Amino acid sequence: MDIVLRFVDKQGYIRERFFDIVHVHETNSLTLKKEICDVLSRHNLSVQNIRGQGYDGASNMRGEWNGLQALFIQECPYAYYIHCFAHRLQLTLVATSQEVIPVEQFFTYLSLLINLISSSCKRVDQLRVARAARIAELIAIDELETGRGQNQIGTLKWPGTTRWGSHFSSICSLFTEYEDICSVLIDVINYGNTSTQRSEADRVYDFMTSFDFVLVMHMMRDILGFAQILYQALQCKSQDILNALKLVSVTKDRLQSYKDNGWNELFTNVKTFCDARNIEMPDMNVIYKAGRGRI
Repeated sequence: MDIVLRFVDKQGYIRERFFDIVHVHETNSLTLKKEICDVLSRHNLSVQNIRGQGYDGASNMRGEWNGLQALFIQECPYAYYIHCFAHRLQLTLVATSQEVIPVEQFFTYLSLLINLISSSCKRVDQLRVARAARIAELIAIDELETGRGQNQIGTLKWPGTTRWGSHFSSICSLFTEYEDICSVLIDVINYGNTSTQRSEADRVYDFMTSFDFVLVMHMMRDILGFAQILYQALQCKSQDILNALKLVSVTKDRLQSYKDNGWNELFTNVKTFCDARNIEMPDMNVIYKAGRGRI
């Protein structure tokens, strides 16, 4: 368990410092409170001086009656609990997206893809080699700028439910390494050690090279990109509530504008992406029969 303190110094400035890290055998609220109080006591800090608490959204933290925040409020009524706004935003977007079937399918296959590649050191190395080769090729034909810190060769990032901005980072990695990932999947399809690996790679590849996948990938990059600015702002140490509320309002306006006016640009970007990679596009002039709900 990490303990971080935020306090006002003698000059009136808000400071935030990493204070301690504690190994806990259990994560129930009583155990966590005891460990925190022990740490504060060792440094001659009184619980009565606490004026705020901030944790993630786990029930053992936020529980109204038995959560960690409730236990501290019983001892110090001025220790007001604030659910981390950036974490709440992440949870809201993830929970909302899971209600939309194509988006839920997209993130399901994205997780399968990352697991398929990350579970093998050989495939991770193949992805890095493919990425390095493509960067060299693009630089050679002047389609990629060079410079310090550019064109880094990284790895695919897991879209974690509780990690701020992790879904956006995963999608950005997917965009950057799309062709290289496809190359690795084809290699697994042809030379995978087991039929299960080959079958799973084939299934992921088919979906990854479909119009539905590409459309949702572009759409979620745009939507989460709007939220990413708010994520980063909410994590600033010196953020104030008025500016935070203004940023929330701006983000909502941008999302509404994207919903009302963003389709043409989105479709153009998707079409350009698909045409460059020979991904089949549906005929938008055809009248399709009504079926299961789709985008």
